[in-house]
Amino acid sequence: MIARLTGLLDHSAEGSVIINVGGVGYLVFCSTRTLELLLAERKMVSVYIETHVREDHIHLYGFIDQLEQEWFKLLTTVQGVGAKVALAILSVVAPETLAQTVAAADKAVISQAPGVGPKLASRIISELKDKIGDLDISIGPFDSGIGLKADMIKGPNANQATADAVSALVNLGYGRSEAYTAVAQSVQRLGDSAVVEMLIKDGLLGLAAFRPGDPQ
Repeated sequence: MIARLTGLLDHSAEGSVIINVGGVGYLVFCSTRTLELLLAERKMVSVYIETHVREDHIHLYGFIDQLEQEWFKLLTTVQGVGAKVALAILSVVAPETLAQTVAAADKAVISQAPGVGPKLASRIISELKDKIGDLDISIGPFDSGIGLKADMIKGPNANQATADAVSALVNLGYGRSEAYTAVAQSVQRLGDSAVVEMLIKDGLLGLAAFRPGDPQ
């Protein structure tokens, strides 16, 4: 079993690279994100590997870090999500923000991936929302050292105040994922007993700090 490959970047194509390890070239399929990072390295590269063995082929899938690898394995547990679709999702949604996307039930973001329609996006969210607690990851770019983990994300309907605050921020023009992230951090700061008005105000302050000039 190959766990990791380190070698010279020999060739690249859309969705794959060839890594030369001791004179042997390994064809490795990867997400757009990983591909871009590998191309930036140019010379020696290193990727974590998942190996899929089928009757007619053996495919290697490479990941720039273990977080992306863990998400790949988690995504492929969903019915209808094969390796190709999982890589497509990881190409349009950064692994560090996937937890917030799933928790916020943001089908629109996941549906941006080729091969993922609204029905499959809903299935992905439904099947993964209770599994993301196993991943020790930050929920997104609004994390400023708080270190929120996926097991702290219970979804926007965890209580009515949280749900109403998320809805209010979405109505103000913010994306569902970023609205949920802002409210989740507000709950962290203010506590579970915070009322909806407090969550909206604090969430807006957090969003304004991250994206100056956005609607207030």
